[in-house]
Amino acid sequence: MFWGLPFFMGPSILILLPALALAIYAQYKVRSTYSRYSQVQTANGTSASQTAKRILEGAGVSDVAVEGTRRKLSDHYDPRGKVLRLSDPKSVSVAAVGVAAHEAGHAIQHARGYKPLVLRTAIVPLANFGSQLALPLFFVGLIFRYQMLVTVGIFAFSLAVLFTLVTLPVEFDASRRAVVALRSSLLVNEEELGAVKEVLFAAALTYVAAAAMAALQLLMLLSVNRRR
Repeated sequence: MFWGLPFFMGPSILILLPALALAIYAQYKVRSTYSRYSQVQTANGTSASQTAKRILEGAGVSDVAVEGTRRKLSDHYDPRGKVLRLSDPKSVSVAAVGVAAHEAGHAIQHARGYKPLVLRTAIVPLANFGSQLALPLFFVGLIFRYQMLVTVGIFAFSLAVLFTLVTLPVEFDASRRAVVALRSSLLVNEEELGAVKEVLFAAALTYVAAAAMAALQLLMLLSVNRRR
């Protein structure tokens, strides 16, 4: 969402290096952790889809469908259609079960009206606008020395940054709900729960990296505007 910055940013682009390093590490961590625990099966043999359904039923959420999706690691909850989509619904691996529980956590957030999720959903159109038009507006303003466009670009990008920041508590809370539900329902044992926590922590790193990258890019835009 925030890549494609031009080469003429000068030394300001160095601001991004820490976030870039974190993003690379986060991608490595999530893939390696998921790959490792996708080879470890849960003791009770409950599949990812069964896990999600059990957690939803336990929370009193009965209007959410659980479906499969063909794209690997594309698990998500769609609040518009109230559908929880899992990339490996039949898997009984610790990794698949943990991710399914996490997505069920999002469905429960939606059912409970969790405020950060409500806020994130509300600012999606603004965030999309900011991520798509902010940089073109900013650089056109710089090239033609039209400060109004530069300012609008920075403001638009700020909306995209806000989205990544609001996403953090939403994701952390969904993981917390997942761990609590898995423990209380005895769907996994304590050893498996530790592995689930590793998977969810690795996934959370990707959101932290995205937020860091967005925030540092905003700082870079402000720095370039100040220098020019």
